[in-house]
Amino acid sequence: MELVKAFLVGGLICVAGQILIDKTKLMSGRILVLFVCLGCILGGLGIYDSIEQFGGAGATVPLTGFGYNLAKGVMEEVDAIGFLGIFTGGMKAAAGGITAAVVFAFLTALVCNPKEK
Repeated sequence: MELVKAFLVGGLICVAGQILIDKTKLMSGRILVLFVCLGCILGGLGIYDSIEQFGGAGATVPLTGFGYNLAKGVMEEVDAIGFLGIFTGGMKAAAGGITAAVVFAFLTALVCNPKEK
């Protein structure tokens, strides 16, 4: 049942992105930033917690989950060390994901033959 819930939540996030691509003139980069900001806002308001509990990886893997992770890290770090946590919490919480993205992008660039348009 967990797989079905993850599929539904992740699928709905992807459907929302596809609707934005098809029905608006927003470029894909702006939609990605919108999803990260939406995850931060919903995480800050405490709404994304219930989405994550229901959807599991379907909620944490998309970009909204990245934004939620940033917001959660900031809130935890502010509770732990105070005002300075605003600047350090997000990066501490998301460091693993950011590092993985950079490393895998580098490895892909070594294996593939990138071309300019």
